[in-house]
Amino acid sequence: MIKRIMLLVATFCSVALVIPASAADEIAAIDAAAEQLRVVMVDPDKGRLEALIAPELSYGHSSGKVDTKESLIDNLMTGASNFSSIAISDQRVQVVGDDIAIVRHTFVADTHGKGKDPARVNLKVLQIWKKKGSEWQLLARQAVAASA
Repeated sequence: MIKRIMLLVATFCSVALVIPASAADEIAAIDAAAEQLRVVMVDPDKGRLEALIAPELSYGHSSGKVDTKESLIDNLMTGASNFSSIAISDQRVQVVGDDIAIVRHTFVADTHGKGKDPARVNLKVLQIWKKKGSEWQLLARQAVAASA
């Protein structure tokens, strides 16, 4: 009887240790996807953008404008949206279920889109990421101006 109890306890402990490692792996994968998106927004590559962005994307700007996957990629590729630098800080990731993640961070960027003066933006951003196969894709994003 004692051997059975010890076996059950050992099994429970090993399962309990696996769950946090898996969650930590998912958070690391989401962090990596968010970082890839940051990099490709500064140095746009259509193929990489296509892979990182879900077809159903709803990308809300702090101005109220909302982009689709197609319009966001087009704006980045043509320079209508042009980021010379993007810095992300205070990022927090929350995995919800097996295939959804909520990411919040502060987004500070230098921009110079076509026909616009150079500007610096300081935003609070909410992103929703969805897992497709083994990869994470941006499904939704909303930004608001950060308070001073």
